[in-house]
Amino acid sequence: MKVIIAVLLLFSCSIILAQKKILDHADFEIWNSIKNKSISPDGNFIMYSLERGEADQYLKIKDNKANIVFEYDRGSKGRFTYDSNYAVFTITAWRDSVLAMKSRKIKKKDLPKDSLGILDLKNNSLTKIGHVKSYKLPEKWTGYLAYQLEETKKEKDTTEEKDKDVKDKKKKVGKKNGYHMLVQDIQTGQKDTFKFVTDYVFAKEGKQLAFASSGEDKKDNSGVYILDLEKASLKQVHSAKKGKYYQLNFSESGNNLGFIVDKDTTKVQVRPTELYLWTKGQDKAQKVADASMTPNAYHPSSNAELLFSEDETKLFFGLLKPPIIKDTMLTEDEIVNVEVWTYNEPRLYTVQELQLKSDTIQSFESVVHLKEDLRIVQLGSESFPEVELGDEGNAKFALINRSEPYDLERQWTGRRARDYAIINTNTGEFKEVLTKVAGKVNLSPEGKFVYGYNSIAETWFVYNIERDTFLNLTKDKVFYDELHDSPSPPEPYGAAGWTENDNALLLYDRYDVWKFDPNTGLSERLTNGRESTTRFRYVSLDKEVKFIDTNKKWLFTTFKETDKSGGYAEFNPGDNRLKTLLKGPYRFTNPIKAELDDALIYTRESFKEFPDIRYSDLSFKNVKIVSDANPRQNEYNWGTIELVNWTSLDGEALTGMLVKPENFDPSKKYPMIVNFYEKSADRLNYHRAPIPGRSTINYSFYASRGYLIFNPDVHYRIGYPGESAYNCVIPGITSLIEKGFVDKDNIGVQGHSWGGYQIAYLVTKTDIFKAAEAGAPVPNMISAYGGIRWSTGLSRQFQYEHTQSRIGGTPWEYPIRYMENSPIFNIDKINTPLLIMHNDADGHVPWYQGIEFFVSLRRLGKPSWFLNYNGEPHWPLKLQNRKDFNIRMAQFFDHYLKGAPIPVWMDRGVPAMEKGVNQGYELMENSDGN
Repeated sequence: MKVIIAVLLLFSCSIILAQKKILDHADFEIWNSIKNKSISPDGNFIMYSLERGEADQYLKIKDNKANIVFEYDRGSKGRFTYDSNYAVFTITAWRDSVLAMKSRKIKKKDLPKDSLGILDLKNNSLTKIGHVKSYKLPEKWTGYLAYQLEETKKEKDTTEEKDKDVKDKKKKVGKKNGYHMLVQDIQTGQKDTFKFVTDYVFAKEGKQLAFASSGEDKKDNSGVYILDLEKASLKQVHSAKKGKYYQLNFSESGNNLGFIVDKDTTKVQVRPTELYLWTKGQDKAQKVADASMTPNAYHPSSNAELLFSEDETKLFFGLLKPPIIKDTMLTEDEIVNVEVWTYNEPRLYTVQELQLKSDTIQSFESVVHLKEDLRIVQLGSESFPEVELGDEGNAKFALINRSEPYDLERQWTGRRARDYAIINTNTGEFKEVLTKVAGKVNLSPEGKFVYGYNSIAETWFVYNIERDTFLNLTKDKVFYDELHDSPSPPEPYGAAGWTENDNALLLYDRYDVWKFDPNTGLSERLTNGRESTTRFRYVSLDKEVKFIDTNKKWLFTTFKETDKSGGYAEFNPGDNRLKTLLKGPYRFTNPIKAELDDALIYTRESFKEFPDIRYSDLSFKNVKIVSDANPRQNEYNWGTIELVNWTSLDGEALTGMLVKPENFDPSKKYPMIVNFYEKSADRLNYHRAPIPGRSTINYSFYASRGYLIFNPDVHYRIGYPGESAYNCVIPGITSLIEKGFVDKDNIGVQGHSWGGYQIAYLVTKTDIFKAAEAGAPVPNMISAYGGIRWSTGLSRQFQYEHTQSRIGGTPWEYPIRYMENSPIFNIDKINTPLLIMHNDADGHVPWYQGIEFFVSLRRLGKPSWFLNYNGEPHWPLKLQNRKDFNIRMAQFFDHYLKGAPIPVWMDRGVPAMEKGVNQGYELMENSDGN
């Protein structure tokens, strides 16, 4: 058999329809995606970057009429100044140049550094600054920019005499000593330089910048400085000999600054950290907390964020739990390395290992009362470690919780139940209010209520803190998933939020938005979605506003379940009038509104239409299409998508998606690939750009190459997930075959993870598929039940008893269910060639499941191939591996479903000696596609 020397592309289609191009793997490199889109605060400019084929980004700025204002290669991470007069962005080196340097083994420190671009939008002039490590802009004011510079190489002074006896080397810029920071007046360009800065922060509103420095040189003291940019004055508010500073943060006005300092120069394991506070008008910051001043003699944490309450009367900080002291005198040969797993530990040892770092730096939320003699109250504790503050820190009460009593049973229930209590931030007194609630529980914005969803009771509730009363809001009402089909409590549809002063809570049912009075429980339906099967969901347009303003009109997204169309609607809370603003056969995203104007940007998309940026205002009447990311799409055969309906073998009415080639001819027969997971039909109008996906076929790619793609929804019967998949998927396929355009002899199936399991099950029950690709499959539910989800450290038991695998109990309760749903026990019935992808660092499904599947098929001589991308998790993430997977999968299906020549890797494999050298993509001559 001869080998055809081929390029690293697949066998391409021989038929070119309407003289358009057929998508191939090389086309993945030319497709653009939109990154980091934003709108200026005044609404007059839109900025975004185009990323082509996961390579370099191309920055674009346009005005509100969609005219190009500015564009720059390698520009990304752009931000507008608060006055909208400037745009600041990062300029990276060419990716190809960096890769070439890496191939020459150039050290990381010698690779090209990022630059900073500052664009004056008034006169379109650009200033570039090289070697910039990071930059920051004020959030609510403008005029200044701060940035740090990377270390730059300097030419050696060959005329300088070298003194070998001089030990005091010059201080170096770096992570330990800090980087030089420049503060620049954006308008004039005037700069001030501050050396060896380890941290810096602008005040949100006050025109001040705080920074910590390790000192000008090795002999200088480190310190914290405040630069008043309004008065052009610099003040050192703290100094320490080789001190280290952490968590610098201003209050919103800039009148207060908090920070943590470690002044100890020794290597003691328990760091003697201290909390300092500077208040405007003071020359020096004062110490407000150390181990001698805090409850339980805990030290302030250098890892916990400092936060001022909105009214600036409180400073919240963390108190560090005392660490385990190690015996540093032991040698490596004396240390015992043994894991001791105990049956009744709340957390499985594997979970403890993954959470080791967070456990080591665990701290308890505490508060300093700034107006009350700097009194300290510890809020979090060993008993209730988690704390949620109310009213942006202003509230009298905080919500505390614990999960430890229920962590052990979590491994088989899959639910993280918690106890909740309220704690007085002034006195530290607390009261337990909820026990063993599995569901999301929070404080209302003003901190008047504790509210949440109890998944066991299947109801939303509120607890009035002042009155000490509970109220079930949705008892005997369906505000949870109506289509829930697993042996676990159903999830809620969610909450829109609270109106001002905690007057009302807005909740969702399947379709509508409801308003509930938290004091009486009286409810009112605000929308009319159920009658038309249309979902209404609230859109928050202002990230600064913590409540839903009843004095303004509200924006809703809409989604019609029957035809999957979307849109926007306006709701007037004054008269409860609902008005449609925009609708159509598209998917619409949540808009991004300008901070100081009603202008906004949004996207709409469909299978054929790329989600380009659109500009409008809240009326959506005058819409401008801002971007044109992929104009070349029209050059390619693409495809269409539609909904199809059929009835399952259980009598359930089902819906799915069918993708057809662009010039579909119903009189012809087409090969078809079935791809599914659970329920996907709601994604009808998602755009599918041709990209090297990590785990699934690309619909646009395969449709362009003449395939049909069928994605059926599956309805599950508890205890019988495999049979449920069969009862839903197979009649869906046969209903399409009956239409006459499906080549029944050339049908493939592809899926990953849960989809991979279902495929493994289906091929033991039917020969309808000519070929199958199953990614990360579970062929043996009994051995998988006892495994670990290595990404979380959790036992896999809960998945089989209560969640996705849907068995409904343990193997000792339902042994027959575990056997009947495990393909391994019927693997001899498989007649379908299989491609399996399962990676050895999979943290979701243990990769030994894929091995079990493959070696059993191999034992029986069944045609099968196994792909393991070394070091990759549940799916390949590295670009080169995703490209490889897509090439091999397409070659696999082309061979079996189109009769294309078999590639070398399928004919003889890729021996271990050739791994990474020869990929075996070449196609074999005179091969038989059957």
